[in-house]
Amino acid sequence: MISSEGIGRLVIVAVGAAVFAAIGVALFVVYPETLADLAGVLVALAVVVLGVRIAGSIADTLFPGYDVAEVTVEGPITRNGGGRFPSSPRSTPADDIVEQIDRANDDDSVDALLLKLNTPGGEVVPSDDIKLAAERFDGPTIAYATDVCASGGYWIASGCDELWARDGSIVGSIGVIGSRVNASDLADKVGLSYERFAAGEYKDAGSPLKKMDDGERAYLQGLIDDYYETFVERVSDGRGLEPEFVRETEARIYLGEQAHEMGLIDELGTRRDIEDELADRLEVGAVTVEEFEPQRPLMARVGGGARSLAYAFGAGIASVAGDRGFRLRF
Repeated sequence: MISSEGIGRLVIVAVGAAVFAAIGVALFVVYPETLADLAGVLVALAVVVLGVRIAGSIADTLFPGYDVAEVTVEGPITRNGGGRFPSSPRSTPADDIVEQIDRANDDDSVDALLLKLNTPGGEVVPSDDIKLAAERFDGPTIAYATDVCASGGYWIASGCDELWARDGSIVGSIGVIGSRVNASDLADKVGLSYERFAAGEYKDAGSPLKKMDDGERAYLQGLIDDYYETFVERVSDGRGLEPEFVRETEARIYLGEQAHEMGLIDELGTRRDIEDELADRLEVGAVTVEEFEPQRPLMARVGGGARSLAYAFGAGIASVAGDRGFRLRF
């Protein structure tokens, strides 16, 4: 059975095609007697095709054929996917994800949000920004873990109404990690020395070119502990779990079936199962999902392709040279 929106779209396209067909025939076949009939017909057909495309665009605007927005979080979570070294082309720029969720929230045709997660985690604040955007969405929100929903990905999922996963999905890793390269011994061997010019005792804490003393180690561990307590609090509130239970997971990862038994996820199911659930919630026969993507100008898309090539060449160097100080991440 065709919906009223579908009928409206068909009517607009049909009327548009008829109008442009009449214009094309009048301009290129009937009036200019000097034009060859065949050329006139060909040009008229071109006008009809153009008219159908224009009418189709108008129909899409007036009668969107979707009611659920899908936004994908894929790969490591970063602020903008950039940096001094080539980042993975599969990383998730948090600002893009936030923009997509907010755009879906402003779209009157969107009644629900499906947030697809396949991420091992990433930077702390960008992960929280995505979680807050999901919480702002006015309507049902379902997070769906495909392969991996760990650490920062689970933080994001705690901002949705429900978290679904597959039996073999990897879920959990509710923890925070900080790291540094200790290059002080190497510096001694090659004749490099570290001279400190800083105001504030802990301004250069975590510098790889000097040995870390107990005070610096305690200071940096305190930062990790503070972030961890915030993580536990957010997950406890968003997922309805006891804080002590979250701590007892000790940042372990679990397969979907065990995570479901523990209450870390709400349901096990496929993408089709989720669409059926959303159809029941929205009280419609079936939902139509539209994938929302970042709105980037042409040069940005070209730059993204170039960055993918650069990543293939430079990722190995970046992974070593980029770790120049203390790094904090989920």
